[in-house]
Amino acid sequence: MSTAMTEQKNTEMVTLAVEGMSCAACVRRVEKALAGVDGVREASVNLATEKATMVFDPAHAGVGTMKQAVEAAGYELVEPEDRTESDEAGTATEPVRRDVATTQRLRTKAMFAVPLAGVILLLSLAGAIPAIGDIPGRGYLIWMLATPVQFWAGWQFYASAWSAIRHLNANMHTLIAVGTSAAYIYSVGVLLFPGFFDAVGGGNLYFKTAAVIIALILVGRYLEARARSQTSAAIQRLVGLQPRTARVIRAGREVDIPVGEVAAGELVLVRPGERVPVDGEVIEGGSAVDESMITGESMPVDKAPGSQVIGATINTAGSFKFSATRVGSETVLAGIIRLVEEAQGSKAPVQRLADLIASYFVPAVFAVAAATFVLWLLFGPEPSFDIALLNFIAVLIIACPCALGLATPTAIMVGTGKGAEAGILIRNAEALENAHRLDTVVMDKTGTLTEGKPTLKGLVTTNRESADEVLRLAASAERGSEHPLGQAVVDAARERGLALAEPAGFQALPGQGVSAMVEGKRVLLGNTGLMAEQGVDTLPLATEAGKLAGVGLTAIFVAVDGKLAGFVGLGDSMKKGAEEAIARLSRMGLQVVMLTGDSRRVAKTIGLELRVDKVIGEVMPDQKANEVKRLQAEGHRVGMVGDGINDAPALAQADVGIAMGSGTDVAIETADVTLMSGDPRGVSAAIELSKRTMRTIKQNLFWAFAYNVALIPVAAGVLYAVFGQSGVPVWLQPALGDSGFLNPMLAALAMAASSVTVVSNSLRLRRLKLRS
Repeated sequence: MSTAMTEQKNTEMVTLAVEGMSCAACVRRVEKALAGVDGVREASVNLATEKATMVFDPAHAGVGTMKQAVEAAGYELVEPEDRTESDEAGTATEPVRRDVATTQRLRTKAMFAVPLAGVILLLSLAGAIPAIGDIPGRGYLIWMLATPVQFWAGWQFYASAWSAIRHLNANMHTLIAVGTSAAYIYSVGVLLFPGFFDAVGGGNLYFKTAAVIIALILVGRYLEARARSQTSAAIQRLVGLQPRTARVIRAGREVDIPVGEVAAGELVLVRPGERVPVDGEVIEGGSAVDESMITGESMPVDKAPGSQVIGATINTAGSFKFSATRVGSETVLAGIIRLVEEAQGSKAPVQRLADLIASYFVPAVFAVAAATFVLWLLFGPEPSFDIALLNFIAVLIIACPCALGLATPTAIMVGTGKGAEAGILIRNAEALENAHRLDTVVMDKTGTLTEGKPTLKGLVTTNRESADEVLRLAASAERGSEHPLGQAVVDAARERGLALAEPAGFQALPGQGVSAMVEGKRVLLGNTGLMAEQGVDTLPLATEAGKLAGVGLTAIFVAVDGKLAGFVGLGDSMKKGAEEAIARLSRMGLQVVMLTGDSRRVAKTIGLELRVDKVIGEVMPDQKANEVKRLQAEGHRVGMVGDGINDAPALAQADVGIAMGSGTDVAIETADVTLMSGDPRGVSAAIELSKRTMRTIKQNLFWAFAYNVALIPVAAGVLYAVFGQSGVPVWLQPALGDSGFLNPMLAALAMAASSVTVVSNSLRLRRLKLRS
């Protein structure tokens, strides 16, 4: 399976495959074995992925000691195969290979067991079918056919059961092995010692029961394995996105090489229709690149020199050369695969309760089965031994902790994979579970609802200067500034094709503006405070500046040689879909709060435009976490949406932190959810995904619990009290016979169907349409 190691505060994390697990009871035992190792801080085991994730102190524990502990519990911890550094897919392809091998093995055994079980069933009924008649030596022939089904097709159940028994444990395979062995051994005894069993009130052969049970369970396991392999389809698709080769330029020649051999800094050529092999920066040429497989954004993104490109995206038109910046395991795609694998292997809080219940489930089933046998043997109708045995078998076979163990992880796997396909990266199962409980979403304005880059929105001048001249002088003065507002002025001038002069004596005045000499003129740019300090009268344009402030823009006054020349109006552009994003959240019943450092007046104006429920203005970056904490103190479950940089403390404080990604940056450590496209509409999509996933988990758990609560008593024979005297209705007789006793073969069918149903229900999440 997969392995990933990270170092944090003197601990490491490793994820390895676990072999030998059959149900949720096994999960609990493996976790307890790992938790008992000195130096292991956390241990989480996932039945659906068959992986264990351990956080440990390498000074006290290692993979070797953890393997010994797991083996002592009756299971096996498997280290991954050795790999080269160029393995782009990481370890993601290993579980796919294992799933294929398991599915093929189950298919082979099922195809062997089903026809033989059918022949055994037909031979068992031969005496009751006049057309066939009785066959000499029929019992011995059935025995001969049943033996390979029991001990070859069903050997995996014996191997797993024996491993558990040696370690004083019991699992799902123990139930199957004991149940079918009881029917098989009893039948052998009846065949070899008929007189003894006639004397104790028995004498029927149940080879057909054992063979059909094993055949049905193998078919169920095969269908379950096929369905479970589809839960990791998202990982398989992500791995399949990686190109096999790259065209690099070496010594002036174009050379095709394996993508794993591309080195950082190499020049890579991409032609139309090809996938970008690794991450990099465009050096020459241009094109439109389809990034939907990474960000979920449907429209191609234009690329020009200086643009960033992401590995695995598709070049739709034009050719370009780029310099490789991130290769191998450092690419965005490799990071996404790691993140999705970790999320799929993590455990949601709701799953821990199911695992705890399942850990006591198998011993409880044995107790119920033993009590059933004794009660029917002592107090049941004739033939009491046969009835006691069949009810004992039915109880063992029908119990299914497998469904309990698969209910949560399969839904988590499909849900996180579906999110990744839509550009929604979910860090772990806990975040996915918490998101559905949110009642308040706090959205930082800059970089979340707006582009985060100010642009020129208006230009007003006095009569003495033309608009272009004022803008040229202002931009020339700002050429030495690194402030975003100054850069916006420079960019606007260049877009108009204005020739800028070189400033002299540039001086940045913190909190006020800038001052510089341009072509012998002293140029000032700044707020009213700077102008007042320098004796510049702004009253002539105060009304116009006030109007700009009223619509959320910032007025920067321009003075030339001590005289007011005009002002530039700068503002941030709303992100596409910002208003729709807030409308969607409101329709979902969530309170939307906007945080901004803007003045309360400007903040209120923007809030009215976006129709948010609450606006909090004049909030400094270091105060955002306090605002989140205040909302939580009022009893709200808060999701914080920010750009993942200066919003880090608030993202960490929130119940769920949602970071707006850039498409090239997936390593936003403080966020629980990352939206790769940066589209604010993805917030509602992430919450909707959480709600649908949790709904699926609750459905799975309900049916898994209801199945056992309802059918174990039926298997134990409680319906005899209802139908024992009056008889079973004709339409129920195929399942309950004449007296209300459940046929063990139908118990096997029901048990197999329960796991398949849970996994299939989880797979319905793949059809979910996420709008972003």
